[in-house]
Amino acid sequence: MDDQSEKNAGSEPLSGLMYNSLQKAPSTQYAESELGTERMPSVGTPEASFACSVRLKKIARLVEEDTINKELLVQNLRYAVQVLEAVYEDETKRLCNEDDDLPEVSPNEVPSEVRDWLASTFTRSQTSLKQNKEKPHFRSVANAIRAGIMVERIYRRLSSSSSISVPPNVLLLLKAGLDEWCFDVFELNEVSENHAMKFVGFELLHKYDLISKFKINSSVLENFLYKCEEGYSKWGNPYHNLVHGADVAQTCHFIMHDSKLVNWLTDLEIFATIIAALIHDYEHTGTTNNFHINMNSDLALLYNDKGVLENYHVSAIFTLMREDDYNILTGLTREEYKEFRALVIDMVLNTDMSLHFQQIKNMKQLLSMPEKIDKEKALALMLHCADISHPGKRWDLHYRWTLGLLEEFFRQGDRERALDLPCSPLCDRTVTMVAQSQVGFIDFIMEPSFNVLGDMLEKILGPLFEQQRKAGGSAGPDDDGSASESGSPSIRRPWADVIKENRATWKARAEIEEAEKKQREAEAAEKEEAG
Repeated sequence: MDDQSEKNAGSEPLSGLMYNSLQKAPSTQYAESELGTERMPSVGTPEASFACSVRLKKIARLVEEDTINKELLVQNLRYAVQVLEAVYEDETKRLCNEDDDLPEVSPNEVPSEVRDWLASTFTRSQTSLKQNKEKPHFRSVANAIRAGIMVERIYRRLSSSSSISVPPNVLLLLKAGLDEWCFDVFELNEVSENHAMKFVGFELLHKYDLISKFKINSSVLENFLYKCEEGYSKWGNPYHNLVHGADVAQTCHFIMHDSKLVNWLTDLEIFATIIAALIHDYEHTGTTNNFHINMNSDLALLYNDKGVLENYHVSAIFTLMREDDYNILTGLTREEYKEFRALVIDMVLNTDMSLHFQQIKNMKQLLSMPEKIDKEKALALMLHCADISHPGKRWDLHYRWTLGLLEEFFRQGDRERALDLPCSPLCDRTVTMVAQSQVGFIDFIMEPSFNVLGDMLEKILGPLFEQQRKAGGSAGPDDDGSASESGSPSIRRPWADVIKENRATWKARAEIEEAEKKQREAEAAEKEEAG
């Protein structure tokens, strides 16, 4: 079979997959025949293992060449699993009926807890076997390990990320909620024992197949994610911590995924967006830029009072990635690296709140013009919106974020008071009106930003929507043909109703706050008169 025929073999329909007699087939026939499993040897037969071995070598090569479709890959892997299970069961039965040829390993060589771990992890529970406290034969453990290693090698060929282990309870949360607007990142952080950033980061990179596409070493990736978590935890911030970084990354993913914006972006742009979201507040000091400027801090001097923290976040992370143990960018070409770096810098610098109104104004101007939206500006706005998105999340999540942010502000106010500096807005824990501040933030910052974001997505996806409509494909982001009056796709905006609900709740609380404030003022006035 020539090279072109081999490439075509991975993409032909199952109905065209035929085998000649495999009973006496040479190894080349297993490798060169079409890739269906219908005519492979029966799972329990001796030739099944041989056929499976030859087929898996073929599959591994096709995976490396990216010339096999998912359906055939899954079909063959399932067949391989069945063969391995059959071999294991046969071997287990044989070992139950004969003495072990290998002597028991001395307890001094393998500690009992290690043996117990090996047995419980790599062997099945056999209820039909002896249930006394006899130690398992080491050969049965070794055979199970060999089978596990074989499967592990297959998996490693399919994914370079196999060394990052995701606990089952963490995986369940990610699979159930990562694509949802109101994903509970707090629950994930609790279940993962304070590793929400590690698992969100890994899952997003894996979900978009970026680990494979950019040849990211799995150990280096894990080191990098751990270092990100360490940086976010440096100052013990109530708000700007690793949970916030994970939440912003997941929110960016939701926007890209739910709106189908990913169809407009390249793999490198998606990669840059995820990393920018993860690291956008790396080693945040728990204080504002104005605090650094008023303090004349080293960072303020270094960055000349311009985007002090934002410049530091992105500079620190690229400095970190200069070390081989944390450099997840070694698979990029020189040009890809330059583009990636420029995108990340631009996105992170635009999370500076002092640029907010100018950024919104610029995007509104672009929306009113016929020209296309620049990708850099679109991605910067998306990250900025994700960074301030919590008022659009369900109340329990939003309220928890609010308490964390205000506590961080109050700690800054305490430091300012101790340093005899003016107390920054919202930083005085004795007078800040929490509910009123949130109503103002929603009305003047968050909701207008997300209105512009939604309009931007509709303008960007309009041409894609039209192309798909003409081609008879997917009608739009929701695949239901919905569109605005202008003909652009109607972007789902799950935050809109939640914002209204949260604002109503805060307004009700603001009325109570105001009444309590007036009562305190009246009581203070009475005491003053009485005194």
